[in-house]
Amino acid sequence: MKGKMRLIMTMLIFGSIGVFVKKIDLSSSEIAFLRGVIGSLFLLIVSFLVKQKPSYQALKDNALLLLLSGAAIGLNWICLFEAYRFTSISNATISYYFAPIFVMILAPWVLKEKLTSVKVICIITAMIGLFLIVNPGSGSTDSSQNHIVGILYGLLAAALYASVILMNKFIKNLSGFETTLVQLMAAALVLLPYILWQGNLNFTGLNSTSIIFILILGTVHTGLAYFLYFTSIRELKGQTIAVLSYIDPISAVIIAALFLHEGMTWIQMIGGILVLGSTFLSEKLELKFSKKGQTTTTSP
Repeated sequence: MKGKMRLIMTMLIFGSIGVFVKKIDLSSSEIAFLRGVIGSLFLLIVSFLVKQKPSYQALKDNALLLLLSGAAIGLNWICLFEAYRFTSISNATISYYFAPIFVMILAPWVLKEKLTSVKVICIITAMIGLFLIVNPGSGSTDSSQNHIVGILYGLLAAALYASVILMNKFIKNLSGFETTLVQLMAAALVLLPYILWQGNLNFTGLNSTSIIFILILGTVHTGLAYFLYFTSIRELKGQTIAVLSYIDPISAVIIAALFLHEGMTWIQMIGGILVLGSTFLSEKLELKFSKKGQTTTTSP
């Protein structure tokens, strides 16, 4: 299978995450923990099969960043799954795609990058788009208050994902696949004491549907999707990756409409276009001014 087709398949898989999460009768923290466990086990098996073993010295040198970024990934999943619960998948996904804007805002302080006038325009445009999505006249099926809470969870997930993107820029001598494998393991490791402290991790009332969907989420949406992603980006140019990555939010909106009958008002659609358009422009700027092109993080 060609790299472009593998990446398209990956984005379609990511776009369906929300529908699967809504079918799992577990708390967001439990879902995130099991996703990390199952996904990391899948990638661990794959790493043995393809004989890709990370360097012990590289793991030691990047241990703190890997642990922190892994914890951020776990918390990011929890917030994203909570966003799915409180608002529509469409709104949660678009709010989550605010992550590149957060990176753009933080880059001058963390990466010492210049905040240009074009970047400022992107930030303002995205904020206008977000305002239109949060508009009280939205078509959310939940109450207005829950709808706003869901979007706030989506933005918090985006902020956590942005922190992962920034931390990954300081990780050295590990491939994207190796970094993700360790981060998924770290996510599960960090989430376990939190879940035990909360008194969760009780599967006695779990039905067969939830079991099937959590297995699919861990193997297909995490293990397989991440493997397809990292094997595809090695064959593609950065701009192609940036363009195809927007299949994820677009397919999420379409899938939610088809299977959950979720809808968006025209105002929200305009807001979504503004948010996604500004993040797309910001990624093009990133590709233009950064020749390194190291992509070590993925979507949801």
